[in-house]
Amino acid sequence: MKEADHDETIPHLFRCPISLDLFKDPVTLCTGQTYERSSIEKWLASGNLTCPVTMQKLHDPSFVPNNTLRHLICQWLQMSDQINPHCVSAIDSMAALRTKLESDEFSYEYKLQVLQRVRILCEEFSSRNSCLIQFGFLSVLLELVFGEAEAKLSKEYQEFVEHALSFMVAVVSDDQIQSLNVLMDESKLSRFMVLFSHGTPMIKISLCHLVEVISSSVKTKDLGALLGNTTELLREIVQLLHHNSEASDAATKAICSLSNLEQNINNLVVEGAVTGLISYISNAQQRDRSSAQVAMAAIEKLLVLRSAKEEVVNNPDGVNAIVKMVFRVSDHGGSENAVGSLIILCYDSVEAREKAIRGGVLSQLLLLLQSQCCAKTKTKARILLKLLRSKWVEDKRNM
Repeated sequence: MKEADHDETIPHLFRCPISLDLFKDPVTLCTGQTYERSSIEKWLASGNLTCPVTMQKLHDPSFVPNNTLRHLICQWLQMSDQINPHCVSAIDSMAALRTKLESDEFSYEYKLQVLQRVRILCEEFSSRNSCLIQFGFLSVLLELVFGEAEAKLSKEYQEFVEHALSFMVAVVSDDQIQSLNVLMDESKLSRFMVLFSHGTPMIKISLCHLVEVISSSVKTKDLGALLGNTTELLREIVQLLHHNSEASDAATKAICSLSNLEQNINNLVVEGAVTGLISYISNAQQRDRSSAQVAMAAIEKLLVLRSAKEEVVNNPDGVNAIVKMVFRVSDHGGSENAVGSLIILCYDSVEAREKAIRGGVLSQLLLLLQSQCCAKTKTKARILLKLLRSKWVEDKRNM
């Protein structure tokens, strides 16, 4: 990578905060701050265990290449000899806006205006969404939303948090997702819970989306396990399942994602996720919501526990709600998980088999086999038919 001809034209955010030189090999720490590789390596080798800019303690001293910023710098360097002053101005404007967000001098109402200006400026860059991350906004927003432990939940503050969380959900990528690990800090997780318990519906929706993102990545696996072990959070998410709204859609996705981690499954079942999901798919059938298949996938994951099976069978609507998910005229989303769940339930429960048959599972399976669903789903449907037939014969013999 060649050096810029005029040092004074280098945008502020293209310089390493340690060396103040143009980035050649930018890498990003878990705090979301970016440094020149050689500079941060020297910093860590000297025994420092904090982020040089934020001075936060590094719970993970590793770093990852900031390829998007590197590409942006390459594009900037490859421009014509006459450096585009508009580009430099836009980049430095981002730095100025970030400084305003970090300042304690401005109100949340003003900072909301700053965020809106950031969004407009992002449109001027080809990378758009990633600009918020590459220019350090993700770490700034995380600190503003979850680091303000004493901030009152005023209307202006909550409106700012709504937009900040929306930005975070929109821009976080796999390269930068480890920045979310700052939520492992006890005070930040506590603030997360305050916002979830007392925030607006939009705040709750965005926090559910964050839970979904966190629990879906191996880079935030420990945080996902921590969230899954936070009883208050699970109760709040499960309660949203009964709202029959956009918030319940987001809660369903959060629970499905949390259930990817085996250690979370028992806690989810204990806090009522099974009953909540049954209620959700029952309501979703009335509104034909495609996200019902996400709920059905979550139920199948939870059925690895005997207690979850018992909850479904003992729920007056449990087995019947799943049967109705086997075949739907509008789409086959959730059919495979519904059939898989019934195989698990009917294998060792006479009551589940009887309820499924009374609920019309046989006709549902025959319709499914005649439909355009995938081969895997049809295979499972045949397995369930054989299971019901063989168990029916076995039950008759035992009478």
